[in-house]
Amino acid sequence: MNNQSLWYLENIDMKGIFCPQKVGSGMMDSMAHKSFKKGDYIYLPDEHADRIYFVSEGRIKIGNYAESGKEITKAILNPGEVFGELSLIGEEKRRDFAIAMEDTSACIMTVDDMKGMMREHSGLSLFMMKILGSRVLEMEQRLESLVFKDSRTRIVEFLKNLAEKKGQRVGYEMLVRKFMTHQEIANLTATSRQTVTTVLNELRSRNIITFNRRRLLIRDMELLSAEMEV
Repeated sequence: MNNQSLWYLENIDMKGIFCPQKVGSGMMDSMAHKSFKKGDYIYLPDEHADRIYFVSEGRIKIGNYAESGKEITKAILNPGEVFGELSLIGEEKRRDFAIAMEDTSACIMTVDDMKGMMREHSGLSLFMMKILGSRVLEMEQRLESLVFKDSRTRIVEFLKNLAEKKGQRVGYEMLVRKFMTHQEIANLTATSRQTVTTVLNELRSRNIITFNRRRLLIRDMELLSAEMEV
């Protein structure tokens, strides 16, 4: 796939599709938008999977529970991201839960409506295929990291991937807004909060990163990448 095709996929107006500004039948418009308070579940495992969601505001955590009851975090999603997409490829019941990490607004579309839109817009079909493929690849990479890499390397790799996926370049630096808590990073990297704190403070002391609760600033991506080889 060439760069022009990638540009086209990245610039599909997903918000315009999921959250149309024009009011249609009235009923459809009221069903398409929903607000969730912090801690509200959007769906739970084994619930019927017949909706796809677009995060317009706030943050969503996707995860499930181990047999021991321990929570396993699979992803943390920000505005502009889609979830519940496995219902498009035949998932009848949810395997995971989705929970609002803060006050959140989501736009909702039924699977049938989404399939209809995909038939009308080939670019949308490619966009959804790209989401499905990228999430499978991301889970494979996380599994490989768990098997072959130590805790410190997993945390550094997570920061690098986070910057590449959700950061914006500011001069020679990379800025990630709405930085995660140390516990959230620990959940996503299968490490402890104490280990995350130690690694972040070490990187900050060496002026490779700086961070607070609201943002992460990576001062040098090459130096950060080199830390994965230490």
